[in-house]
Amino acid sequence: MAYKYIEGLTMADIAFEASGKTLDKMFESAGLAVTNTMVKDLKSVRHKIKKTVKLKNKDISRLLFNFLQEFVYWKDSKCLLFPKVSVKIKETKGVYNLAATFYGDKLDMKKHELIVDVKAVTMHKFEVKKEKTCWKCIVILDI
Repeated sequence: MAYKYIEGLTMADIAFEASGKTLDKMFESAGLAVTNTMVKDLKSVRHKIKKTVKLKNKDISRLLFNFLQEFVYWKDSKCLLFPKVSVKIKETKGVYNLAATFYGDKLDMKKHELIVDVKAVTMHKFEVKKEKTCWKCIVILDI
């Protein structure tokens, strides 16, 4: 799994590129990038709570967008942070079906050093592409 933050792509938001040898791994990397945008040290968040997420879409970009919005939703609605995620994507008859398990814990200001508050995933410059040896995405987060 790999992701890197991109300097200069956006002025007031945070951009990152995530990649993976498989579509599953790219999704996992992108999810971790969202959480790591909010929390300085992913290791400071325990894996006490488990949430299952199921999504489907004909468009892989929309599927990734909806998947990443789940991290923001759980943070905003239940104060949950997820530093670990397991993703399985299957394509059936032109529809991508995602099953993911999020592992994390409640936000605790005494244990978790927060960096910024992610408000949303944006469609600005949003991109998912398959390259020769891996999948890559570019994502901008509204902070």
